[in-house]
Amino acid sequence: MKHIIVIGSSNTDMVVKATKLPGPGETILGGTFLMNPGGKGANQAMAAQRLATQRVRSGASSDREKVIFVAKVGDDLFGREAINGFEQAGLDARFVVQDTTAPSGVALIGVDERGENSILVAPGANATLTAGQVEVALDACKEAGWVLLQLEIPLDTVEKSIKASARRGMKVVLNPAPAQKIRDEIFQSLYLITPNETEAETLTGVTITDHASARQAARILHKKGVQNVVITLGARGAFLFNAEADLLILAPTVQAVDTTAAGDIFNGALVVALAEGMSLPDAIVFACQAVAISVTRLGAQSSIPSREEVEEALKSV
Repeated sequence: MKHIIVIGSSNTDMVVKATKLPGPGETILGGTFLMNPGGKGANQAMAAQRLATQRVRSGASSDREKVIFVAKVGDDLFGREAINGFEQAGLDARFVVQDTTAPSGVALIGVDERGENSILVAPGANATLTAGQVEVALDACKEAGWVLLQLEIPLDTVEKSIKASARRGMKVVLNPAPAQKIRDEIFQSLYLITPNETEAETLTGVTITDHASARQAARILHKKGVQNVVITLGARGAFLFNAEADLLILAPTVQAVDTTAAGDIFNGALVVALAEGMSLPDAIVFACQAVAISVTRLGAQSSIPSREEVEEALKSV
């Protein structure tokens, strides 16, 4: 199996769950407070690690995918706790650097009774992650075949890392979240892009309301040079578009409790499935099932299901 490198952010999530999210100037009482490890990069790395390393069983290969995380945290309590959590999970955290000049990133998250969320992020050390640091990791991990990135680190670092990874023959997956523009030339170095509806609109100008508008946005991204486009549609599932496929894949129906890390778990699960050799449609089904389990639980990394849970749920599909 080819190893997976995840490049991105690491935050500490401070979550308040209440009946509704406050409007401007409004205070909501009666919430429940949780503090959890988070950050899009860390969430995706931990999802990939948990789903990849529990696969060994009778008849399965013992050559597990190795997940390597590249990030920056502060030289503080949050940073030390984050690294300790990565190591305890078995994640390769050699390239998670502690910055002595910036604090660890934090996210303030509100979650309402429907599971919808609102998030404010102070990036801290995430904003100091450089392409040079990423190149060190890429050079040291030549056995890696897959690279997964998001947009909670500097855009210049993301774009240079995508090009550097593609030059080395690695398949690059970009989750363009939070939504922001990227240079058109970068698309040509992507094997796969995974925007949600809002992010797809930011990148293409197309408002996604149905299958036809999702196809229109996906075609634009494909014409820009991305080999494969997967637009995530929340509870409706995901839309796959490439030279051979134009396919809506439905998600399992569940009662959501907290959707905080749904997109991150989707991406981590998707890359694991692809690294194992699954087809894109099958990998999307696998990722949708992982998300369906996760949104029935509170928290980001704490909601990531095990491989056994996902495979058991898929038996009933």
